Amino acid sequence: MSKDVSLFIVAIAALFAMERAVMAEEPAFFSVGAGVYDVNDDETTAEGRVEYRFSEANKLWHFSPFVGLRANANGATYGYGGLGLDIFFGKRWVLTPNFAVGIYGNGDSKDLGHAVEFRSGVELAYRFDDHSRLGLTFHHISNAGLDQMNPGTESLLLMYSMPFDKFFSD
Repeated sequence: MSKDVSLFIVAIAALFAMERAVMAEEPAFFSVGAGVYDVNDDETTAEGRVEYRFSEANKLWHFSPFVGLRANANGATYGYGGLGLDIFFGKRWVLTPNFAVGIYGNGDSKDLGHAVEFRSGVELAYRFDDHSRLGLTFHHISNAGLDQMNPGTESLLLMYSMPFDKFFSD
């Protein structure tokens, strides 16, 4: 998926959300995920991810900030920060288009052409009664033309997001 298509999907979802979102007071989340890096190319390997997603109280307009770190089995790392938009479909389903920027180190993995990389993608998750979520996330990462070499990569992961305050409750 090209960067332009990813950004178009995020923009359409954001516009849709302004009209149709059912906003809920969502907590901060600690999210973990595992899946496949470079899912549609020739350097496919395992990927893991951790994120902190800020609570509704920290929203920037309708967008919730997040920070994260991902790594793959070949030593690539990517530290990033960005914004996501929760679009609720009833009480249970949440679609979250998101965008981030970060610093990439390729290790022995795919060279993406530049240290600065941009991530765009979407997560579709099921929301449990305790607000925790289980979902699939798909992301595209590219340097957006900061370097002549810009192969990009895609990842597909299963993510679990647990309310952060559960770490401190009895």
